[in-house]
Amino acid sequence: MRMNLTELEIRILGCLMEKELTTPEYYPLTLNALAAACNQKSNRDPVMSLAEADLQRGLEALGARGLARLTTTGGRVDKYVHSMGDKLGLAVPARAVLAELMLRGPQTAAELRSRGERMAEAGDLAAVEDILLALQQHGPPLVVRLPRQPGRKEARYAQVFAGMPELPEEEPEQPTTTPVPRTRPGNERLEQLEQEVGGLRQEIGELRREVEELLAAFS
Repeated sequence: MRMNLTELEIRILGCLMEKELTTPEYYPLTLNALAAACNQKSNRDPVMSLAEADLQRGLEALGARGLARLTTTGGRVDKYVHSMGDKLGLAVPARAVLAELMLRGPQTAAELRSRGERMAEAGDLAAVEDILLALQQHGPPLVVRLPRQPGRKEARYAQVFAGMPELPEEEPEQPTTTPVPRTRPGNERLEQLEQEVGGLRQEIGELRREVEELLAAFS
């Protein structure tokens, strides 16, 4: 199943998944409750301001894909549910991790473990990493591992419902400068930094190959 959802559809779907887990007593959601969830200023990136017409349009698009539907449960007011568990075969912890990525953008495994606890207990960091690996290997992939950002030790993960995110280009090779004599103070530290940079370039190259393989899944 091809994804390519819009930002609107991703926000609606993420909110339905989130509220099912955080406030099950108010789920399924009315259109008003869904609007409040989509437009809330906490736990959202970016913050949106969606009108009722926007939500109706997004719900219709999700319904056509079998990802959300109208239900008559709970009285005469129209209420809406998602179908992620049935459509994609995702367990509760995986849905919580995925919803967090849909609502707040790319995050590290540690951030997902901490922030996702409000929706479901996913276990320790290793358990969250296992969930992320399973989502990457899903058919089609639902998550991709991004290259590490400069100055950050941990890689981030992103959902791919809108397609593959833009990945940073590999930095070009810097012009060769005059070699530093080995007897010069600080040379050992310079060599260590050069080795670390070389390792990062190799890692980015490997990640690029992984992304190319994932892109093939959307063809």
